[in-house]
Amino acid sequence: MNEKTSDTAEEAEHAHARTVPLARGLSVKLLLLTALFVMIAEVLIFVPSIANFKLRWLEEKLGTAAAVSVVLVQEDTDSLPRNLQDDVLMAIGAKAIAVREDGVSRLLVIAEMPPEVDEHIDLSRTGPVAAMSGALDTLLFGGDRMLRVFGKVGESPTEFELVIPDKRLREAMLVYSRNVVLLSLFISLLTASLVYAAMDRIMIRPIRAMTGSMLAFARAPDDPGHIIPVGDRDDEIGVAERELADMQKRLQKTLGEQKHLADLGLAVSKINHDMRNILASAQLLSDRLRGMRDPSVQAVAPRLLRALDRAVSYSEGVLAYGRTQEPPPSRRRLRLRQLVDEVEDLLGMDTSGSIEFVNAVDAAFEIDADSEQLFRVLTNLSRNAVEAMAGDDGAAVVRRLTISAERTGSVSRILVTDTGPGLPRKARENLFAAFRGSARSGGTGLGLAVAHELVRAHGGALELVESVGGRTVFSVTIPDQPVRLDEARSGLRRPA
Repeated sequence: MNEKTSDTAEEAEHAHARTVPLARGLSVKLLLLTALFVMIAEVLIFVPSIANFKLRWLEEKLGTAAAVSVVLVQEDTDSLPRNLQDDVLMAIGAKAIAVREDGVSRLLVIAEMPPEVDEHIDLSRTGPVAAMSGALDTLLFGGDRMLRVFGKVGESPTEFELVIPDKRLREAMLVYSRNVVLLSLFISLLTASLVYAAMDRIMIRPIRAMTGSMLAFARAPDDPGHIIPVGDRDDEIGVAERELADMQKRLQKTLGEQKHLADLGLAVSKINHDMRNILASAQLLSDRLRGMRDPSVQAVAPRLLRALDRAVSYSEGVLAYGRTQEPPPSRRRLRLRQLVDEVEDLLGMDTSGSIEFVNAVDAAFEIDADSEQLFRVLTNLSRNAVEAMAGDDGAAVVRRLTISAERTGSVSRILVTDTGPGLPRKARENLFAAFRGSARSGGTGLGLAVAHELVRAHGGALELVESVGGRTVFSVTIPDQPVRLDEARSGLRRPA
């Protein structure tokens, strides 16, 4: 009971670890990042915008002062009443208004002359960088400064001057900044919401679906219902969905094959013991046959004993295919023709039968290989060829299995050729794959898989050279073992 509770707790903890909290989800991150990036863009726009606002505000004040100055220049400013001068300056918000003509300045209206001017601003010569730095300085640290603003207005050659405090300018800039900030917040939230809605539909939901499919598939990989459904999208998400679905299908197929292999190993393990006992009894009987003096029995008995020994060895090694790799080959120089003769004997082909076996290997041909493993390779290839040709009907059909060999330098090549119907397309596509590469109904395809593994252990290659109706050729290529220099030297030494 405690173990079951512990397993349930571990599964719950594992499931919780695979669940992404909302605060760390892609949706929240996307929303926050979009809002942040929009705000950064608004800040970059805000600086030149507030600088332009300051210049426009000062240009408006200077333009008003220029309009007043045109009237005052034609009048005698000394005769203007003091209260009228104050009204003019109060309307503009300035302390003094002056005009410059031909290099001579003339003070038109003045309320009180400040002791000093903090900043001089030439509106006609203020560059972008100076305007932005001045605007930020006024916005952050202004409010109690006195500004001297001057420049030409319109097409007039006259230059106008205006002495004005920056308090009202800073207040206007603060109001403008507040409005820009509020508008930026609204735009960023609106943009983030629209981007989030679009990205959630285009990316986040499909990614969640793929994540859910992978988690469900991990819990029950044998359930076909957990394979992600594939849509008709042609973008990266569609490609990812199709690849994930294909991977899940291949994995399900591989797991099914592994289960098949495990079931096969379990079944073989149950009969392996009894099979070895039966073969042991057959060995005892064959030993008795060896003692008979009949020449025909004496000729057959050694072959029967070798066949039984190999059967015992195979029955003990069947389980090793699904569990471990084959043992490394014990290579020696072999006369290939004699090995091919043993393959023919094991096949039990009747000389008067419809299938002809041709041993076309030269009697002097030698190959560097493991005799037992090479025997298994040739036996599997030959048995497949015989079974394929045995299924062909028709008295006029030529059924011939030929084993030949050739050598190129240090590489030996064995050709197994038959005149059968050829391999079907499915067998060619899944060649050397267990449970998929069988050429006949009910076959397992283990023969070619084992042969391929054994040839690769020799550093060689097993290839299908040709497979058409009436001709199928398999090639077994095995290179000789490289000779170590120290071993070669020791072998060449002569005793003193």
